[in-house]
Amino acid sequence: MLIPFILLGLSAAGCSAGSDPGAFRVAIDPGHPSETSQGASGPNGATEIQVNWAVGQRLKVLLEEAGYEVVMTKLVEEEVVTNRHRAEIGTFLNADVMVRLHCDAGSHRGTATFAPDRQGTRWGVTGPSQEVIAGSQAFAEAFHPAMIEALGPDWPDLGIKGDSKTAVGARQGALTGSIFSGIPVVTVEMVVITQPDGEEFIASEEGQMRMARAIAAGLDAYFAGQG
Repeated sequence: MLIPFILLGLSAAGCSAGSDPGAFRVAIDPGHPSETSQGASGPNGATEIQVNWAVGQRLKVLLEEAGYEVVMTKLVEEEVVTNRHRAEIGTFLNADVMVRLHCDAGSHRGTATFAPDRQGTRWGVTGPSQEVIAGSQAFAEAFHPAMIEALGPDWPDLGIKGDSKTAVGARQGALTGSIFSGIPVVTVEMVVITQPDGEEFIASEEGQMRMARAIAAGLDAYFAGQG
């Protein structure tokens, strides 16, 4: 029952990229806060909520300027949206793909793209479909290399990984945002925010724009093969 309410707030965003009926529609999901956590934070206080939202807003502008239609899974930075509902928004609003924006925590460095590699079960629901799994894998394989290339030759590349390699995915089989998705979906762990250099990069306006442009380049590469 929540989707129609949010649709009222999102419909304008979904139609603001222009009148071209053939435009691709991208769902941007700035991760956190959700039913599970507030996300990670850096040693100097930058939070996932803040930086995921900031990159998402910059990415939205870039994509709309390029002619894409854009759907956002939340309307304001601090809005709490469950991971299931985030997935359902993208599906309900007929997005072609969803990009979930997150930051990792740990002792490693770099950028990774996760996609569902098998079905999982959450709240009695098993998903995503085999079609969505295959579509998400194809999406990741086109998207990730182009994103890394756009970030530059010295950028640490953590590669493409399956949802089942995450802590949540290992328990459920897939991330919740994948289980309930009816469209191809990837999760981008943009930086390791608990590392000082990762936090410094993603907390800066320059870093946020660089990351947004790289993600846009990844989307361009994927959609270039869809025509």
